Amino acid sequence: MTIRVLLADDQALLRSAFRVLVDSEPDMEVVGEASDGAEAVRLAKEQQADVVLMDIRMPGTDGLAATRMISADPDLADVRVVILTTFEVDDYVVQSLRAGASGFLGKGSEPEELLNAIRIAAGGQALLSPAATTGLIARFLATDDPADGDPARGERLDSLTVREREVLVQVAGGHSNDEIAERLEVSPLTVKTHVNRAMAKLGARDRAQLVVTAYESGLVRPRVE
Repeated sequence: MTIRVLLADDQALLRSAFRVLVDSEPDMEVVGEASDGAEAVRLAKEQQADVVLMDIRMPGTDGLAATRMISADPDLADVRVVILTTFEVDDYVVQSLRAGASGFLGKGSEPEELLNAIRIAAGGQALLSPAATTGLIARFLATDDPADGDPARGERLDSLTVREREVLVQVAGGHSNDEIAERLEVSPLTVKTHVNRAMAKLGARDRAQLVVTAYESGLVRPRVE
């Protein structure tokens, strides 16, 4: 199945470069280009995009607002947003993850990293750059001083089984299903089942949202170097 990719960036030169790269792959194609967030939301729906490569800083409706709009629209429930950022320590990245983005990638990443990120996001199987993203979330949530976690989110964790909580902690640590399976001595399929059930119970779109919930609820404590 061909992955339908939408490019959202106010720099035409960057969009052109991304288009050439994406269209060179046999399993994906660019279905549209947007120069601002509002156009990105409209085209995501019109072109039935699978993945949106979203710049944060754009005129008018920025990438953060657009990500929230996509995440909140039931008709776009299957659309995955990958944030492209020049500064990987930008606090907007964390806000975007909270808003519903599946992950982030630096604009200076290698071409293969970008293509792999698109495939991962389209498959909805893993958080992009798990270790880096998890560390970023931890640093910025630490500035919020969530001493006791968010009570509302903490209550939502009550719906999880003991095993689902264990898996959630591992997901927040940036571990893959195979790694979690080895750590908990279960099969990868069992881990995938627990992850899917946790996402359903917590209303999370993907693993990125599980990571955010784990930190904001206080289940996992940020560690600041």
